[in-house]
Amino acid sequence: MKRKMTINPRVDFAFKKIFGSEENHDLLLSLVNSVLPEEDQVAELTLLNPYTLQSFETDKLSILDIKAKDKKGRFLNIEMQITDQLSYEKRALFLWSKLFSEQLQKGQSYSELKKTIGIHILNFNILDEIDFHNIYAVLNLKSKKRQFEELQLHVIELEKFNKEYPDVKTGLDRWVTFLKRAQDLDRKTLPKSLSEDKEVVRAIEVLEKVNFTEMERKIYDSHWIWLMDEASALEKKYQIGREEGREEGKAEGEEMGYKKRDEEAKKEKHEQKCEMARKMKAKGLSILNISEITGLKKEELKGF
Repeated sequence: MKRKMTINPRVDFAFKKIFGSEENHDLLLSLVNSVLPEEDQVAELTLLNPYTLQSFETDKLSILDIKAKDKKGRFLNIEMQITDQLSYEKRALFLWSKLFSEQLQKGQSYSELKKTIGIHILNFNILDEIDFHNIYAVLNLKSKKRQFEELQLHVIELEKFNKEYPDVKTGLDRWVTFLKRAQDLDRKTLPKSLSEDKEVVRAIEVLEKVNFTEMERKIYDSHWIWLMDEASALEKKYQIGREEGREEGKAEGEEMGYKKRDEEAKKEKHEQKCEMARKMKAKGLSILNISEITGLKKEELKGF
């Protein structure tokens, strides 16, 4: 019988334990090279902030990013974000600029600053772009020529990736498929498009064998609560909107208008719940948990 994975690699804590551990540096190297263009491929990576449980025991709110340095001296910042945040674009620039500026020690010249690359893997949509992978750099708005080559930002929006297994062709396709569908993958019955990638296969093995300590499990579980908070916030937003609609309807004295608004609100609520359920299912929550959180019937959820 197929063994269901209980660890979701998109939860930032699990992501860092898998890709930010010294023993899994080959997985991180493969992931990074799948994102970077040919001219920026990396031969070796050195972790600057490897995973240690001690750091989380002393600072539960620490940023769970991965910092690394390659053989050419370039710096990389890799972050996995499962929930949307206000001003995420500014957060991405902040993390990039922090790693860029921290290179320079007292007495050193600016010429010693090396190229710094940010890779942000997001479990939500933030960009007004169709492609799931977008690359940002500095250019002259008039001539369109690139300048300030030390800056490069990659944004990967997992929700925009919808390729089926036969259409998975590139290394990035395979890693995104792993991140999105890990709970459905079994290394013994992998589709050909994934089984030919030895690093992805090993990542599945790592995920199947990973054992959390009691402290690690608590930290991991706390991140799942964020999803439940999202669902509660959605319900509250709907209730507030419905009450405002009632008051407006009474003031206008238009019963038909109120009824229509109420029906539209119900429809919108249901659509929002369905969207939330799809996200939760993609993140590995069980049908039972999704039903309890959203109020949707189990039969309806099976069709997602």
